[in-house]
Amino acid sequence: MDRIDEDILRELSRDGRQSNLELAERVGLSPSATSRRVSELERSGVIRGYRAVTDPQKTGRGFVTYIAVGLSAHSKEAQKGFERAMEAAFEVKECHNIAGAFEYLLRIETSGLEAYKRFHTEVLATVPNVASITSYIVMESPKDLRG
Repeated sequence: MDRIDEDILRELSRDGRQSNLELAERVGLSPSATSRRVSELERSGVIRGYRAVTDPQKTGRGFVTYIAVGLSAHSKEAQKGFERAMEAAFEVKECHNIAGAFEYLLRIETSGLEAYKRFHTEVLATVPNVASITSYIVMESPKDLRG
């Protein structure tokens, strides 16, 4: 990774649909050199994929909550079971195993408080080994670089 690769990643993070010609102009390389570098970044796994960034309000998922989850059992089996349940839950957009007072930090998107309450009671609270659930409702996001 050098400065040019970092420039390419920054530009693609900003607009992944730009043409190779536009990207080459923005990073100061020839189109063929830019294409080779992008291909190498993809091949090496630095670029893992491309995605559509959607507007949570327009897709009915504008109610965002972060949840700290504590487990009653700290075994690998308990963790994997929890992770499988979160992978299957549509409302869960991020699931992080963290160090500290809780085992997991989740990012949840729902249509509103009622839908969040349904997720909380009918999905999350029914997962084996969930001992504590602490919710943090997002009121505003003045900086969010995820897209």
